[in-house]
Amino acid sequence: MSEQNWAGNVTFSASEVVRPTTVAELQELVARSPRVRALGTGHSFSTVADTTGTLVSLAEMPATVEVDSEAQTVRVAAAVRFGEIAAALHEAGLALHNMGSLPHISVAGACATGTHGSGIGKGNLASAVVALEMVTADGSLVTLRKGDPDFPAAVVALGSLGIVTHLTLAVQPSFEVRQWVYDDLSFEQVLGSFDEVMGAGYSVSAFTDWNGDTFTTTWVKKRVGDEGDGDVPEAWLGGRLAPVQRHCIEGMPPENCTQQLGVPGPWHERLPHFRMEFTPSNGDEIQSEYLVAAENGPDALRAIHGVREQIAPVLQISEIRTIAADELWMSAAYGRDSVALHFTWISDAEAVAPALRALEEAIAPFEARPHWGKVFSVEPEDVRALFPRIEDFGKLTRTYDPGGKLRNAFVDTYLG
Repeated sequence: MSEQNWAGNVTFSASEVVRPTTVAELQELVARSPRVRALGTGHSFSTVADTTGTLVSLAEMPATVEVDSEAQTVRVAAAVRFGEIAAALHEAGLALHNMGSLPHISVAGACATGTHGSGIGKGNLASAVVALEMVTADGSLVTLRKGDPDFPAAVVALGSLGIVTHLTLAVQPSFEVRQWVYDDLSFEQVLGSFDEVMGAGYSVSAFTDWNGDTFTTTWVKKRVGDEGDGDVPEAWLGGRLAPVQRHCIEGMPPENCTQQLGVPGPWHERLPHFRMEFTPSNGDEIQSEYLVAAENGPDALRAIHGVREQIAPVLQISEIRTIAADELWMSAAYGRDSVALHFTWISDAEAVAPALRALEEAIAPFEARPHWGKVFSVEPEDVRALFPRIEDFGKLTRTYDPGGKLRNAFVDTYLG
């Protein structure tokens, strides 16, 4: 077969792609398959979802979205995309605490890889999970809830404990957000006031192409009604408010991005950078991302600045965000508030490789944990040293999957 991921940089090794339509059908499929992995929307750039056996897409399963306003939760099918959940929640007067840049990604895939949004004090997308249902290697249907001993391992599990069919997420009352963009904030001024910048809104993202000494655009998303909601100076840290709608990559159509210029709107139409009704790009890219402890963010950025001449020629854009600590074993934010260092490269793995090595060497002193769904070249033993519960997780995978049918080369390499 020639099934590829969204970006086209991974061609899956699977012998077939199967699309069951019921949980019972999935259980039977998993029980009889010698090798099997789940495939979401294919937005991972690594081979985390690959298998030499059967790839299972749950896209044909019922698109469950069950809102429980009294319990403040929503139970969703694994393949449902965040943008689809968000619309249903908003209609019910509810909201998620966070959203990723793309509303197009599936809930199960995003949670399984520790994908995140942004905001001081706001955990990644998986931190909202309070229960999950999954089919384990022998075909059993297992439910784990927050408080169960295995729960912190199962939420960000890289598809290695079972194939998740449904997740239940905590929600909160709906809210509105205004979004502004600043052009050309000074690199040194931002680093000198880093906590102030990252805390300037409900969610903040700073973008740079590493070609100069500025953050080319900085996106500030403020919750309507919060203190300082209207406090938006024209000039700030060497930059100025953008007079028109911006895209984070120069030359790309800004209409693909969520509404800016301070126009208030529902949380799900402002927290993502890209609009659900538009494809944000053609996928012609490679992405990498690393999380460092929050206190090391400015120094890590200075270290990257030192190798920018090697990075910039093969880079489309870099994004800097913050994520709160969580207790999910395989999350890159496990146990520490974090700064995420994201890189969108050109779609040329050979050209990107030396830049990636230079970047990883520069940030290695800061114990930079790679995002499981992105491209990285950190040595496996060094990756294992960065995740304190990785040995416990590996043991648990063998309890749930003693025959290794849910494992793949990626998992074998990094979990041992």
